[in-house]
Amino acid sequence: MRSSRRHPLLVPALLCALAVLAARPADGMDGDGGSGAGLGPQVARLYEDAADATRQYEDGRREAEAQRSKALKAERLLDEQRQKIDAMHEDLGRIARAQYRSGGGLPLTARVLLADNPEELMRGQRTVARADLAVNRAIGKSLRAEARLAADETEAQEAWRALEKRNADLVKLKKKIEGKLEAARSRLDGQADASVAAGSCPGAIRLDQPDTRVDASWVAPVETYELSATFGSGGSRWANRHTGQDFAVPVGTPVRSVGTGRVLKVSCGGAFGIQVVIQHAGGYYTQYAHLAAVAVDQGDRVGPGQWIGQSGSTGNSTGPHLHFEVRVTPEMGSALDPVPWLSQRGVPL
Repeated sequence: MRSSRRHPLLVPALLCALAVLAARPADGMDGDGGSGAGLGPQVARLYEDAADATRQYEDGRREAEAQRSKALKAERLLDEQRQKIDAMHEDLGRIARAQYRSGGGLPLTARVLLADNPEELMRGQRTVARADLAVNRAIGKSLRAEARLAADETEAQEAWRALEKRNADLVKLKKKIEGKLEAARSRLDGQADASVAAGSCPGAIRLDQPDTRVDASWVAPVETYELSATFGSGGSRWANRHTGQDFAVPVGTPVRSVGTGRVLKVSCGGAFGIQVVIQHAGGYYTQYAHLAAVAVDQGDRVGPGQWIGQSGSTGNSTGPHLHFEVRVTPEMGSALDPVPWLSQRGVPL
């Protein structure tokens, strides 16, 4: 059984994670929640904080389960040791009863004098003595093993209880972060709707993208998502057929450029709300629509996985999602089905 002493830094690491997450500043926010350019970065950071808290909780939960299993294993081993000791005690009882029936109540000298074969009696006596010594040694060894197992079980249970407490603290922190995130999403969504209604596109809100390296040449436009309306599907919201693939994601979700290219257009208003169009090599263009905020300006060069905006529900939209298109011209009416297009580039959706 692996000793819980092999994880002496786990609980301090969880405490440090709690302290770091709790101390993360809400940049760009004033005392009453603030507004303006600080909202987009704050939502992005809250997404990171929520993800960090979730990862820490999952790590702690797995470790707690491992500690729980170790404690249960120690308890099973203790039961086995107790059963062995009980069996040894029974063996000693049988030996004692056999000695008594064979004259064990008489002194050894008297039994030698009365025996038909004194040598055989002495050999039997020596055998019994050796068996008695072996049993006593085995009992002592088992008792020591039981004491060690009991100590290991106690240590494993204490570590498990400490981890459970840290997990409970992380759950509270995660709920607090998610509450802040929901409030920030709502404000960002309202700000985006107001900009579109006024016909005034907000400027680029530069986001501090995590330093994560993207090795692939092409990626999905969002990391975590559920696919909703598909290319070519019908519906009352579209004049003819749906011209892209929708990704159901909450407001403020970082939206990524699917590949290397140049920002051809940033605009707002109309059915697509706030949108970005990127030109790629080979005569292809990708569109990212219904955004709540943009993180690039027209003319910017972008790479695969680079954050170019945040999802929203602006324009002709019944709920938060990203509308993603692949086109052969910059304008609508030239769209291709994005799912096989991405799949051909190693990005199955």
